[in-house]
Amino acid sequence: MSERFTDQLRALAEPIWRAQHDHPFVRAIGEGSIDRDRFAYWVRQDYLFLIDYARLFALATARAPDLNTMTAFARLAHETLETEMGLHRTYAADFGISAAELESEHKSPATQAYTDFILRVAALGDYAELVAALLPCMWGFSEIGLALKQRGMPADPRAAKWVEMYGSAEFAELAGWCRDILDRLAEGLPESHRTRLVDAFITSSRHELSFWDAAENLEGWPV
Repeated sequence: MSERFTDQLRALAEPIWRAQHDHPFVRAIGEGSIDRDRFAYWVRQDYLFLIDYARLFALATARAPDLNTMTAFARLAHETLETEMGLHRTYAADFGISAAELESEHKSPATQAYTDFILRVAALGDYAELVAALLPCMWGFSEIGLALKQRGMPADPRAAKWVEMYGSAEFAELAGWCRDILDRLAEGLPESHRTRLVDAFITSSRHELSFWDAAENLEGWPV
């Protein structure tokens, strides 16, 4: 049996993904020792990211080649807007952040760069590139959540809620479904086209790492 294309992508991105697993912000979530201000920062910025991530799912819905895939991406857009962003609104309330404050938040440089990238790929790339660009967020969070869950749930309730969501079997199933789509799309493509998929996947992975850095360092604009 030949190696899956997504396994090849994961191997190429290993240094970036390993840096995410070893990141102090991620480790602190797993240990239940996450700093309150850093966690609140992450909640604010990820909320803004998810708005554009849902837009990416909507664009994937419009460009999907068959009804079943359209339906699945439409469901993902809905679940992102309702379930995942609902969790973030609950987090925000725990931190004393109102819904109005969430909506009026400004993107950090890392958030802006990441969302600009994925939406540019969706606008200028083809459907396979779009899927390659959206996969690292979903798959990466699932992999981190599962790894943290295997080590034992953190005592901090907010951290435990985070690990429970991203380490769930349902979230892993979504990531696996998206991997299957990209594997099918990559079949038979010329090497030049597959290289574009690699570039999209690696670049999104780098933005994922930068997103953790931004939360750890409470990144803001200089002026």
